[in-house]
Amino acid sequence: MATAHTSAHGHDHGHHGHGEGAHGSVKSYIVGFILSVILTAIPFGLVMSGALPAETAVPVCFGLGIVQIVVHLVYFLHMNSSSARSWNMAAFLFTLLIVAILVVGSWWVMLHLNANMMPGAMPME
Repeated sequence: MATAHTSAHGHDHGHHGHGEGAHGSVKSYIVGFILSVILTAIPFGLVMSGALPAETAVPVCFGLGIVQIVVHLVYFLHMNSSSARSWNMAAFLFTLLIVAILVVGSWWVMLHLNANMMPGAMPME
């Protein structure tokens, strides 16, 4: 007897890909891996060699870190602009918002902690 997913001949005609995440090809994983290694090696080399002053190296490393996050999202998590990915993108953006609130809030607390918690300390001007 044939079910919803098999034909009368016993072949499986399941709905592949209709609720499952997209999978990348081996080539896309290799490209993502190579880009990730390069985007890790450049800041490491800049800092270890002292090629840039700290005032320049920190923003360069931060920028390359952001580029690496994008590489991971595109090549490993398969985030793209397709409509089927809209809920994933909304969840990702919400996560970014929460992380930004935590980081900025923690930074603000630490910045003002010394002036606000030290008894007898002069307030920050």
